[in-house]
Amino acid sequence: MSKNVGSNNKANNFALQDKIFGYSTQFFALLVLVTLVGIVASLFMGSWQTLTQTGPKFFVTDTWDPVRNLYGGMAPLWGTIITATIALIIGVPVSFGIAVFLTEMCPPALKRPLGTAVELLAAIPSIIYGMWGLFIFAPLFAETLQPLMINTLGQIPVIGVVFQGTPNGFGVFTAGVILSVMVIPFIASVMRDVFDTTPPILKESAYGLGATTWEVVWNVVLPYTKAGVIGGIMLGLGRALGETMAVTFVIGNAYNISAKLFEPGNSIASSLANEFNEASDPAHLSALITLGLTLFVLSFCVLAASRWMLAALSKREGKRT
Repeated sequence: MSKNVGSNNKANNFALQDKIFGYSTQFFALLVLVTLVGIVASLFMGSWQTLTQTGPKFFVTDTWDPVRNLYGGMAPLWGTIITATIALIIGVPVSFGIAVFLTEMCPPALKRPLGTAVELLAAIPSIIYGMWGLFIFAPLFAETLQPLMINTLGQIPVIGVVFQGTPNGFGVFTAGVILSVMVIPFIASVMRDVFDTTPPILKESAYGLGATTWEVVWNVVLPYTKAGVIGGIMLGLGRALGETMAVTFVIGNAYNISAKLFEPGNSIASSLANEFNEASDPAHLSALITLGLTLFVLSFCVLAASRWMLAALSKREGKRT
């Protein structure tokens, strides 16, 4: 009789613990949702003055003059998109090469040290990247690589205008290069981890049929891990879109829209970092918060696009089978 009572008490305790655990996890999940809603609501409230008084014109004008209370967010939005695009154009191929080398061709003795070194790059604070870009990369870029690009790529018809400008080392292109260095460890680490999840039997079968390393990676590894690869790229893109201090150091901080990548520019994050503490006028503060809301919406659109891309790839696979 006492054994049955003890068993019932244990069962009741386990059931109570399960309920407490279930309610706790539900609370934490709802807390994230409530926090997100609160952030969005605060952004909308803060930007309401700009959204109602300026309206859509805010996103298509590049005038930013706090003295005359004229604010247009097109220049920071342009700088954000261009620098993030440059970062991905440089960072994704390099990250892919690093991941392929570490998973397919790296000697066992070097695999762990190189993998650790790549991960350590992600631990470097962004302000250190900014200082490196300001004191080391920008002067070196202005003296060597930038004049070379102007004299070679800048002379190509049509696209040459992109690589023209004053060789001072600062500008949108420099910010994009610094961002590419910052996103490489994130993308490369994710790619390496997902590449390692590919079943060895699939790769061994391909090698057994005479496939080269590139054919194995392109036809076996990438199709098997495409969801993780896209997730890693989107993680890097999110880092590039929201990076603040490193970009602020090297982008030039000028409200300027130009096809010339060597000209100074601005990004949403650098605009907020430079002016938020000095924004005493309500219209100025509202314009800056509107830039923050724009960055949030842009990040949300990137996430939605990645989800749509994954869904389209999965649907295409279903049609093939």
